[in-house]
Amino acid sequence: MLGIRPGIHPKTLSSPYRTEPVGMASKLWFINAVGSLQTILEPEELLQVLLEVENSFGRTRGSGNSDYQDRILDFDLLLYDNEIIETDDLIVPHPELHHRLFVLYPLNEIAPDCIHPVLQRTVGELFVDLTKLPMTPHVGKVGWLDGIKD
Repeated sequence: MLGIRPGIHPKTLSSPYRTEPVGMASKLWFINAVGSLQTILEPEELLQVLLEVENSFGRTRGSGNSDYQDRILDFDLLLYDNEIIETDDLIVPHPELHHRLFVLYPLNEIAPDCIHPVLQRTVGELFVDLTKLPMTPHVGKVGWLDGIKD
């Protein structure tokens, strides 16, 4: 869906990773992946496209940031080149990126040398640090067709 939007050219897509829910109670597990793209869109324009695609798949968003719920699709704008952005609608790099193993697994797969513009550490370093912590959620690599199982 993103590839057919003007000004967006998908580059790389990670493997899918099956992840237990984090920050919410659910019997369902999630499939997480990370992609990179090239775009001429400004960050806020790109965010609007991401939200439109989510909506086209039936995603409805809650009213608050902590309103985690089961959902069909969820796009997050993790990084935008080396930019640091803070607006009412968008914070880049994503403020939880370095705390989420379900993000760092796939991001490390496709961009281990990418430098977090605030922390000035590579994705690979952040990934290794987080995997050393106790009580990390289960994250496992699956195939795209395997990822549709509960």
